[in-house]
Amino acid sequence: MSITISDTSPRVQYTATSGQTTFSVPFEFFDDDDLVVINTNAGGVDTTLTKSSNPSNASEYSVSGAGETGGGSITLGAGATLNDIYTIYRDLPIARSTDFPNSGTFPIETLNTELDKIVAMMQQNERDFNFTLKAKATTSTAYGLTFPELVANKILSVNSTGNGLIFSQEIGNFRGNWAASTAYVQRDLVKDTSNGNIYIVNTAHTSSGSQPISTNANASYYDLIVDATSATASASAALASATAAANSATAAASSASAAASSATDAQTAQTAAETAQAAAETAQTGAETAETNAGTSATAAASSATSAATQATNAATSASAAATSATNAATSATSASNSATTATTQASAASTSATNAATSASAASTSATNAATSESNASTYASNASTAQTAAEAARDAALAAADNFDDTYLGAKASDPTLDNDGDALNAGDLYFNTTSSVLKYYDGSTWNNIEATDTSGFETNGFAIAMAIAV
Repeated sequence: MSITISDTSPRVQYTATSGQTTFSVPFEFFDDDDLVVINTNAGGVDTTLTKSSNPSNASEYSVSGAGETGGGSITLGAGATLNDIYTIYRDLPIARSTDFPNSGTFPIETLNTELDKIVAMMQQNERDFNFTLKAKATTSTAYGLTFPELVANKILSVNSTGNGLIFSQEIGNFRGNWAASTAYVQRDLVKDTSNGNIYIVNTAHTSSGSQPISTNANASYYDLIVDATSATASASAALASATAAANSATAAASSASAAASSATDAQTAQTAAETAQAAAETAQTGAETAETNAGTSATAAASSATSAATQATNAATSASAAATSATNAATSATSASNSATTATTQASAASTSATNAATSASAASTSATNAATSESNASTYASNASTAQTAAEAARDAALAAADNFDDTYLGAKASDPTLDNDGDALNAGDLYFNTTSSVLKYYDGSTWNNIEATDTSGFETNGFAIAMAIAV
């Protein structure tokens, strides 16, 4: 067997398409048994597949391309499941299976195969090294670094001189609700039941006094890590401001409605005044017409009197005609008197109508003034409502900022280590989150997530928390 070993990693990984059966092996291998094939399903479960010359299902595979430069392929016995992960790597035994004779014909092909296998073994070692932690080639303090003896429940950290590793103190234990006369050590976690705040102990001591911890005589021995008080107060203030703004808006709407009603009433009064004025003008025209008719009647009476005088002068001609003419003149005078009386009555009625029109116009003016006042009040209420709304929005923004600050420190429950905070920003040292997969609380030290162990979580879970702290060693 004579092949060329290319500079290719002896490991390849694929994400399967639905029903896929063939997967390429881009590196050289000497025998079908040199390959290991692992399927990782959507649940993260690994299954090592079985090599078969006649595979019949997705857990079996056949191999082609052994001993060929450039590699070969594997073929499943049945189609793969969509998005399953298939990992294929070369696992050549680290051993020398042949030996050369002391004399006779030198087996060049066997030598080539042995040299190829040596290079293949070195590639496998390089692959395995890539899965381990390594120091930079330019480092000085990490060169020749050795791992210390393991110590239970301690953190691996750098020593005080910066040139070695040690197991230092534990991350901290959750001690539940704070209590007096309790011996606390550095990095213990406690809950202040008076306000819900969470503190970490920075100095070992025996507690005394009472809560809240912020006013306790030993307050300097604690560092606040979860400020529940500020978040609650900001939320309450925002709610109160929003309620006040809503009430102001309701009052403004009521005032605007009243103003609209007043304006409608004023418009109605003005219309009534205009109608009364038109009636007064009509009455006045009627009075003027009656007066004209009275004048006409008086003129007719005068003409009749003149005619009577003329007839009296001519009485000598006919006494009977004169008497008749005198009677007619008296009748015309009476009619003229009646017409004058009627004209006077109509003039008085016209004057009364004019007075009523003036009164209606005055009432309309008063209603219009009231409407203007109501409109001004409505504008004032609307301005007050706008001011209250602005205050409410400012309080809401402050509450949101406080909540966001809390949200950026305690990231909540997640299935795996986050790489960004809840806003999509970079993580900060001191960030916390609860890992729902391993049921532990973790903190971020600026580069990695670390487990936190709790010796007593009963009190914490009662108050809505579930923290478990541990370090895997």
